[in-house]
Amino acid sequence: MLTTLSVIGLAFSLDLLLGEPPTAAHPVAWFGRLVDALDREWSETERGQRYAGIALAVLAPLVPAGIAGGIVLAATTFHPTAGGVAAALVLFLTTSLRSLLELTQDVVAATESDLETARERVRGLVGRDTSTLSAGELRSAAVESAAENLADGLVATLLPFAVLAPVSLPAAAAVAAWVKGVNTLDSMLGYPSKPIGTGSARLDDLVMYLPARLAAGTIGVAAADPLALGRARQWARVPPSPNSGWPMATLACALSVRLEKPGVYALNPDADLPTLADGERAVTVVGRAAVVAVVVAVVLAVIVSEFSGLESTRGSVGELILAVIGGPDSDSILRRIAEVSAKWR
Repeated sequence: MLTTLSVIGLAFSLDLLLGEPPTAAHPVAWFGRLVDALDREWSETERGQRYAGIALAVLAPLVPAGIAGGIVLAATTFHPTAGGVAAALVLFLTTSLRSLLELTQDVVAATESDLETARERVRGLVGRDTSTLSAGELRSAAVESAAENLADGLVATLLPFAVLAPVSLPAAAAVAAWVKGVNTLDSMLGYPSKPIGTGSARLDDLVMYLPARLAAGTIGVAAADPLALGRARQWARVPPSPNSGWPMATLACALSVRLEKPGVYALNPDADLPTLADGERAVTVVGRAAVVAVVVAVVLAVIVSEFSGLESTRGSVGELILAVIGGPDSDSILRRIAEVSAKWR
């Protein structure tokens, strides 16, 4: 349990101290280059491209998952402390908070006196055309992205990591990297105009179903308005994405503002677009929501670690994995499976 808490604490300390690593040194960017190389015409038909996209969605995220899990497993074998540090680095690289809040704050501040700078910087958060957006619309875009990325960039990887870390740090690291891989695939390929991205988009919709709603809940708690989630239900399904509308609509209701992507959706449409003060408050609320998410993650880790029989079975599971990797005979493997199963019963 202490190891899990230390790993989570180290990961977020690194994020607060360093922010995002340079793009050239970021493993997510390396995976993006792999995806870019795989984004090609695999078939002459649209159906063939969709089938290729399904294979890509299934197989590509296994690459970062295997690398992350393998590194943590190797480090743990060398020394438990090294394994913890390696797992913390994986969690650090698969989450993002400081950079998100800083960029959102920069955009909001720039809307006060320098719209061209705001339009340029907001492109780091959204993919829409920003050339004609007003100050309020620019603030809306930044606030929307902060809410959505709370789910994509933090909750989606942190919570499964926290659940698995007390059982197996390599497995926790692998799952965090897998989720980040799925998110990256969707962000690069998941467009209606790209048949090869259909599989990635559907998989991301499935993976993000729970994190998006949990992120919305943390926003309501952070804003001291837990009922905002209930009010947001009527607009949460307005955006084309089945998930992103939940944290965005909840933040709109908590701030009593309208968040709008012109021509696509309007959340809490009877309110006004965010003012400068609203934008600054949004940054504060999302930051507090991240703290709430970390607290939830810690609680989940405590619950898992206290689960009856976990401590005794964890060592047996680790021994079983090492036995399989070591390549013993089938009788040895079956014997270890029987021993672990007996402990679970």
